[in-house]
Amino acid sequence: MLPFIQKMVVDQKKWLEEDEMVDCIAIAQSLPGVLAINTATYVGNRKAGLSGAVAATLGVILPSFIVIIILVLLLRSLGTSSYVEGAFIAIKAAASGLILYSAIRLGSMVVKGWFPWVLAIGSFVAVAAFNVSAIWAIVVGAILGVLYAVVRQRKGAL
Repeated sequence: MLPFIQKMVVDQKKWLEEDEMVDCIAIAQSLPGVLAINTATYVGNRKAGLSGAVAATLGVILPSFIVIIILVLLLRSLGTSSYVEGAFIAIKAAASGLILYSAIRLGSMVVKGWFPWVLAIGSFVAVAAFNVSAIWAIVVGAILGVLYAVVRQRKGAL
C-alpha cells in the first residue's frame, strides 16, 4: 500500500511534496496501528480536515475488509490445498518486494551523506541479523547523530 499511496499522493495528485511524504511516513510509523491506514489518515486530514481523515481511513480499510471476508469464505470451502499455499508464498514475495522498493525510494530521499548511510545500514543489520529491538536502534542512532552533529559543529568552528 505504501508505494501506491506515495505514488498517488506525491507523483500523481501532488497533494504532498516528497519531504512532506517522508514526514508523513515518520509520523505514521510512530503511531500505533497499520502504517498505510495512518498514512492515509494523515493525508486525508491535511487535504480536508476531519472529514478527509475519516474518508481516507474508510477508503483504505473497507476494500481490504471486504476482500478478506470474501477470501475467508472462499478458503473455508477449499480447505487446505497446495495451490493456496503456493499463492500465499507468492503474495509474501510480492509484498516483500514492494516494501523493499518503498524503503529504497524513501531512503534515497532521507539518507544523504556517508554517516546517515552507515547508521541506516548498521541499524538494519542490528535489527535483522542480531535481533536487536528497533527501539534500541533508534536510541543509539539518535545518540550517535547528536555526537556526529557536535563533532561537525566543532570542526566548523575551528
